Amino acid sequence: MVEVPPQPWPVGKAEQPEPLVRRILAPNPSPYTYTGTQTYLVGSEDEVAVIDPGPDDPEHIDAILEAIGDARLVAIMCTHTHRDHSPAAKPLAKKTSAPVVGCAPLAIPDDGPRSDAPFDRTYEPDRVLEDGEAMTGRGWTLRAVATPGHTSNHLCFALEESGALFTGDHVMGWSTSVVVPPDGDMGDYMKSLEKLYAREDRVYYSAHGAPIEKPRQLVRGMIGHRRQRENQIMRILGEQPHAIKEMVPRMYKGLDPRLEDAAGMSVKAHLLDLERRGLVIRSGDTWQTM
Repeated sequence: MVEVPPQPWPVGKAEQPEPLVRRILAPNPSPYTYTGTQTYLVGSEDEVAVIDPGPDDPEHIDAILEAIGDARLVAIMCTHTHRDHSPAAKPLAKKTSAPVVGCAPLAIPDDGPRSDAPFDRTYEPDRVLEDGEAMTGRGWTLRAVATPGHTSNHLCFALEESGALFTGDHVMGWSTSVVVPPDGDMGDYMKSLEKLYAREDRVYYSAHGAPIEKPRQLVRGMIGHRRQRENQIMRILGEQPHAIKEMVPRMYKGLDPRLEDAAGMSVKAHLLDLERRGLVIRSGDTWQTM
Protein backbone atom coordinates (compact mmCIF):
# COMPACT_ATOMS: atom_id res chain seq x y z
CA MET A 1 0.00 0.00 0.00
CA VAL A 2 1.16 3.53 -0.79
CA GLU A 3 1.49 5.69 2.30
CA VAL A 4 -0.62 8.83 2.05
CA PRO A 5 1.00 11.90 3.66
CA PRO A 6 -0.70 13.18 6.80
CA GLN A 7 -3.37 15.82 6.56
CA PRO A 8 -3.87 18.70 6.30
CA TRP A 9 -2.94 18.72 2.61
CA PRO A 10 -2.28 22.10 0.94
CA VAL A 11 -5.66 22.18 -0.84
CA GLY A 12 -6.20 25.41 -2.75
CA LYS A 13 -2.79 26.88 -1.87
CA ALA A 14 -0.42 27.98 -4.65
CA GLU A 15 2.97 26.39 -3.92
CA GLN A 16 6.05 27.27 -6.00
CA PRO A 17 8.50 24.42 -6.61
CA GLU A 18 10.59 26.51 -9.05
CA PRO A 19 10.54 30.07 -10.48
CA LEU A 20 8.24 29.46 -13.46
CA VAL A 21 6.01 26.84 -11.82
CA ARG A 22 3.23 26.91 -9.23
CA ARG A 23 0.88 24.08 -8.26
CA ILE A 24 -2.57 24.01 -6.68
CA LEU A 25 -4.07 20.86 -5.16
CA ALA A 26 -7.73 20.19 -5.95
CA PRO A 27 -10.11 18.93 -3.24
CA ASN A 28 -10.67 15.50 -4.82
CA PRO A 29 -8.67 12.85 -2.90
CA SER A 30 -9.49 9.20 -3.65
CA PRO A 31 -7.82 5.79 -4.05
CA TYR A 32 -7.23 6.77 -7.69
CA THR A 33 -6.15 10.40 -7.26
CA TYR A 34 -4.05 10.13 -4.07
CA THR A 35 -4.35 13.48 -2.22
CA GLY A 36 -6.03 15.02 -5.28
CA THR A 37 -5.31 16.37 -8.75
CA GLN A 38 -2.52 18.94 -9.00
CA THR A 39 -3.13 21.87 -11.32
CA TYR A 40 0.00 23.69 -12.50
CA LEU A 41 0.46 27.35 -13.42
CA VAL A 42 3.43 27.98 -15.69
CA GLY A 43 4.80 31.42 -16.47
CA SER A 44 5.63 34.82 -15.07
CA GLU A 45 3.66 37.62 -13.48
CA ASP A 46 2.64 38.78 -16.98
CA GLU A 47 1.53 35.64 -18.85
CA VAL A 48 0.71 32.16 -17.60
CA ALA A 49 -0.69 28.84 -18.76
CA VAL A 50 -2.73 26.44 -16.66
CA ILE A 51 -1.98 22.71 -17.00
CA ASP A 52 -4.71 20.22 -16.03
CA PRO A 53 -7.30 22.60 -14.53
CA GLY A 54 -8.86 19.63 -12.72
CA PRO A 55 -12.45 18.88 -11.69
CA ASP A 56 -15.29 21.36 -12.19
CA ASP A 57 -15.22 22.42 -8.56
CA PRO A 58 -15.99 26.10 -7.79
CA GLU A 59 -13.57 26.15 -4.84
CA HIS A 60 -10.73 24.87 -7.02
CA ILE A 61 -11.53 27.21 -9.92
CA ASP A 62 -11.53 30.18 -7.53
CA ALA A 63 -8.12 29.08 -6.21
CA ILE A 64 -6.76 28.98 -9.77
CA LEU A 65 -8.13 32.45 -10.55
CA GLU A 66 -6.65 33.84 -7.35
CA ALA A 67 -3.25 32.41 -8.24
CA ILE A 68 -3.45 33.85 -11.78
CA GLY A 69 -4.15 37.29 -10.32
CA ASP A 70 -3.51 40.09 -12.82
CA ALA A 71 -1.55 37.94 -15.26
CA ARG A 72 -2.96 37.13 -18.68
CA LEU A 73 -4.03 33.52 -18.98
CA VAL A 74 -2.57 32.49 -22.35
CA ALA A 75 -3.89 28.92 -22.45
CA ILE A 76 -5.71 26.23 -20.49
CA MET A 77 -3.79 23.05 -21.29
CA CYS A 78 -4.98 19.48 -20.68
CA THR A 79 -2.84 16.34 -20.69
CA HIS A 80 -5.89 14.09 -21.17
CA THR A 81 -9.61 14.02 -20.57
CA HIS A 82 -10.26 11.95 -17.48
CA ARG A 83 -12.76 13.78 -15.32
CA ASP A 84 -10.29 14.67 -12.61
CA HIS A 85 -8.18 16.58 -15.15
CA SER A 86 -10.13 18.54 -17.77
CA PRO A 87 -13.71 19.47 -16.68
CA ALA A 88 -12.64 22.79 -15.13
CA ALA A 89 -11.34 23.89 -18.55
CA LYS A 90 -14.75 24.95 -19.80
CA PRO A 91 -15.81 27.16 -16.84
CA LEU A 92 -12.28 28.57 -16.53
CA ALA A 93 -12.30 29.49 -20.22
CA LYS A 94 -15.68 31.15 -19.78
CA LYS A 95 -14.38 33.27 -16.90
CA THR A 96 -11.09 34.27 -18.58
CA SER A 97 -11.68 33.99 -22.37
CA ALA A 98 -8.48 31.91 -22.56
CA PRO A 99 -8.32 29.17 -25.22
CA VAL A 100 -8.35 25.48 -24.30
CA VAL A 101 -5.24 23.88 -25.81
CA GLY A 102 -3.67 20.44 -25.64
CA CYS A 103 -4.94 16.91 -26.06
CA ALA A 104 -7.59 15.84 -28.53
CA PRO A 105 -11.17 15.25 -27.34
CA LEU A 106 -12.10 11.69 -26.52
CA ALA A 107 -15.32 9.91 -25.63
CA ILE A 108 -15.62 6.14 -25.68
CA PRO A 109 -18.24 3.66 -24.49
CA ASP A 110 -17.60 1.94 -21.18
CA ASP A 111 -16.11 -1.55 -21.21
CA GLY A 112 -17.12 -3.00 -17.90
CA PRO A 113 -16.33 -1.71 -14.38
CA ARG A 114 -14.10 1.38 -14.59
CA SER A 115 -11.05 1.63 -12.43
CA ASP A 116 -10.38 5.26 -13.20
CA ALA A 117 -12.40 8.44 -13.54
CA PRO A 118 -14.60 8.33 -16.67
CA PHE A 119 -13.92 10.55 -19.61
CA ASP A 120 -14.93 14.20 -19.75
CA ARG A 121 -17.46 14.53 -22.55
CA THR A 122 -17.68 18.33 -22.16
CA TYR A 123 -14.08 18.89 -23.28
CA GLU A 124 -13.89 21.04 -26.44
CA PRO A 125 -10.36 22.25 -27.26
CA ASP A 126 -9.78 25.36 -29.34
CA ARG A 127 -6.45 23.93 -30.48
CA VAL A 128 -5.12 20.38 -30.43
CA LEU A 129 -1.36 20.09 -30.05
CA GLU A 130 0.43 17.44 -32.08
CA ASP A 131 3.66 15.85 -30.90
CA GLY A 132 6.38 18.52 -30.89
CA GLU A 133 4.08 21.53 -31.21
CA ALA A 134 4.48 24.33 -28.67
CA MET A 135 2.51 26.89 -26.71
CA THR A 136 4.49 29.99 -25.77
CA GLY A 137 4.22 32.96 -23.45
CA ARG A 138 6.54 35.67 -22.22
CA GLY A 139 9.60 33.82 -20.95
CA TRP A 140 8.30 30.25 -21.33
CA THR A 141 7.70 27.52 -23.90
CA LEU A 142 5.61 24.40 -23.34
CA ARG A 143 6.16 21.71 -25.97
CA ALA A 144 3.82 18.75 -26.40
CA VAL A 145 5.21 15.24 -26.01
CA ALA A 146 2.71 12.62 -27.20
CA THR A 147 2.51 9.77 -24.67
CA PRO A 148 -0.45 7.51 -25.50
CA GLY A 149 -1.10 4.50 -23.31
CA HIS A 150 -2.89 5.58 -20.13
CA THR A 151 -5.31 7.09 -22.63
CA SER A 152 -4.96 7.32 -26.39
CA ASN A 153 -4.97 11.13 -26.30
CA HIS A 154 -2.44 11.64 -23.49
CA LEU A 155 0.16 14.39 -23.79
CA CYS A 156 3.00 15.52 -21.57
CA PHE A 157 4.26 19.12 -21.70
CA ALA A 158 7.96 20.01 -21.59
CA LEU A 159 8.96 23.39 -20.11
CA GLU A 160 12.00 24.12 -22.24
CA GLU A 161 13.38 26.92 -20.06
CA SER A 162 13.84 24.73 -16.99
CA GLY A 163 13.93 21.10 -18.16
CA ALA A 164 10.72 20.20 -16.33
CA LEU A 165 8.17 17.81 -17.80
CA PHE A 166 4.51 17.84 -16.77
CA THR A 167 3.54 14.19 -17.02
CA GLY A 168 -0.17 14.15 -16.19
CA ASP A 169 -1.02 10.53 -15.37
CA HIS A 170 1.55 8.89 -17.64
CA VAL A 171 4.21 8.91 -14.91
CA MET A 172 3.02 9.77 -11.41
CA GLY A 173 4.76 10.60 -8.17
CA TRP A 174 2.86 8.11 -6.03
CA SER A 175 1.84 5.04 -8.08
CA THR A 176 2.05 3.36 -11.43
CA SER A 177 -0.51 4.52 -13.98
CA VAL A 178 -3.64 2.48 -14.61
CA VAL A 179 -4.05 1.33 -18.23
CA VAL A 180 -7.72 0.65 -18.88
CA PRO A 181 -8.86 -0.96 -22.16
CA PRO A 182 -10.39 -0.35 -24.62
CA ASP A 183 -8.85 3.13 -24.87
CA GLY A 184 -5.84 2.46 -22.65
CA ASP A 185 -3.24 0.39 -24.47
CA MET A 186 -0.33 -1.38 -22.78
CA GLY A 187 1.75 -1.60 -25.96
CA ASP A 188 1.43 2.14 -26.51
CA TYR A 189 2.11 2.79 -22.84
CA MET A 190 5.38 0.88 -22.94
CA LYS A 191 6.49 2.71 -26.11
CA SER A 192 5.70 6.02 -24.43
CA LEU A 193 7.78 5.05 -21.39
CA GLU A 194 10.69 4.20 -23.69
CA LYS A 195 10.21 7.60 -25.36
CA LEU A 196 10.49 9.41 -22.03
CA TYR A 197 13.48 7.31 -20.99
CA ALA A 198 15.33 8.55 -24.10
CA ARG A 199 14.79 12.17 -23.02
CA GLU A 200 16.92 14.22 -20.60
CA ASP A 201 14.26 15.98 -18.53
CA ARG A 202 15.46 17.33 -15.19
CA VAL A 203 12.31 16.80 -13.13
CA TYR A 204 8.78 15.48 -13.61
CA TYR A 205 5.72 17.23 -12.22
CA SER A 206 2.84 14.75 -12.28
CA ALA A 207 -0.84 15.36 -11.64
CA HIS A 208 -0.69 13.24 -8.48
CA GLY A 209 2.09 12.97 -5.96
CA ALA A 210 5.46 14.57 -5.29
CA PRO A 211 7.88 15.90 -7.92
CA ILE A 212 10.07 13.19 -9.44
CA GLU A 213 13.68 14.31 -9.04
CA LYS A 214 15.29 11.30 -10.75
CA PRO A 215 12.96 10.79 -13.71
CA ARG A 216 15.01 8.43 -15.87
CA GLN A 217 15.67 6.17 -12.89
CA LEU A 218 11.95 5.99 -12.13
CA VAL A 219 11.00 5.35 -15.76
CA ARG A 220 13.57 2.56 -16.01
CA GLY A 221 12.02 0.99 -12.92
CA MET A 222 8.51 1.35 -14.35
CA ILE A 223 9.53 -0.38 -17.57
CA GLY A 224 11.08 -3.19 -15.52
CA HIS A 225 7.96 -3.45 -13.36
CA ARG A 226 5.68 -3.83 -16.39
CA ARG A 227 7.96 -6.49 -17.88
CA GLN A 228 7.89 -8.37 -14.58
CA ARG A 229 4.07 -8.28 -14.63
CA GLU A 230 4.11 -9.62 -18.17
CA ASN A 231 6.46 -12.45 -17.17
CA GLN A 232 4.26 -13.18 -14.15
CA ILE A 233 1.21 -13.52 -16.39
CA MET A 234 3.06 -15.87 -18.73
CA ARG A 235 4.18 -18.05 -15.81
CA ILE A 236 0.63 -18.28 -14.39
CA LEU A 237 -0.88 -19.13 -17.76
CA GLY A 238 1.93 -21.58 -18.38
CA GLU A 239 0.58 -23.66 -15.49
CA GLN A 240 -2.98 -23.80 -16.83
CA PRO A 241 -5.63 -21.48 -18.36
CA HIS A 242 -6.97 -18.77 -16.04
CA ALA A 243 -9.59 -16.05 -15.96
CA ILE A 244 -8.47 -12.55 -14.99
CA LYS A 245 -10.40 -12.69 -11.70
CA GLU A 246 -8.34 -15.76 -10.75
CA MET A 247 -5.05 -14.09 -11.66
CA VAL A 248 -5.46 -10.85 -9.72
CA PRO A 249 -5.18 -12.35 -6.17
CA ARG A 250 -2.04 -14.22 -7.17
CA MET A 251 -0.41 -11.20 -8.78
CA TYR A 252 -1.40 -8.50 -6.25
CA LYS A 253 -0.85 -9.75 -2.71
CA GLY A 254 -2.50 -7.69 0.02
CA LEU A 255 -4.31 -5.49 -2.49
CA ASP A 256 -6.77 -2.90 -1.18
CA PRO A 257 -10.19 -4.29 -2.22
CA ARG A 258 -11.08 -0.87 -3.63
CA LEU A 259 -8.31 -1.32 -6.21
CA GLU A 260 -9.24 -4.81 -7.42
CA ASP A 261 -11.01 -3.51 -10.52
CA ALA A 262 -7.99 -1.36 -11.37
CA ALA A 263 -5.68 -4.37 -11.04
CA GLY A 264 -7.97 -6.46 -13.21
CA MET A 265 -7.95 -3.81 -15.93
CA SER A 266 -4.15 -3.65 -15.88
CA VAL A 267 -3.97 -7.44 -16.23
CA LYS A 268 -6.42 -7.24 -19.12
CA ALA A 269 -4.30 -4.55 -20.80
CA HIS A 270 -1.25 -6.81 -20.55
CA LEU A 271 -3.21 -9.78 -21.92
CA LEU A 272 -4.51 -7.81 -24.90
CA ASP A 273 -0.95 -6.74 -25.71
CA LEU A 274 0.30 -10.33 -25.38
CA GLU A 275 -2.58 -11.50 -27.59
CA ARG A 276 -1.61 -9.01 -30.33
CA ARG A 277 1.92 -10.34 -30.16
CA GLY A 278 0.71 -13.92 -30.59
CA LEU A 279 1.77 -15.12 -27.14
CA VAL A 280 -1.64 -15.85 -25.58
CA ILE A 281 -5.15 -16.70 -26.76
CA ARG A 282 -8.55 -16.49 -25.07
CA SER A 283 -11.70 -18.51 -25.01
CA GLY A 284 -14.53 -16.60 -23.35
CA ASP A 285 -13.20 -15.31 -20.04
CA THR A 286 -10.29 -17.77 -19.98
CA TRP A 287 -6.77 -17.02 -21.22
CA GLN A 288 -3.93 -19.43 -22.03
CA THR A 289 -0.51 -19.44 -23.63
CA MET A 290 -0.05 -20.36 -27.27
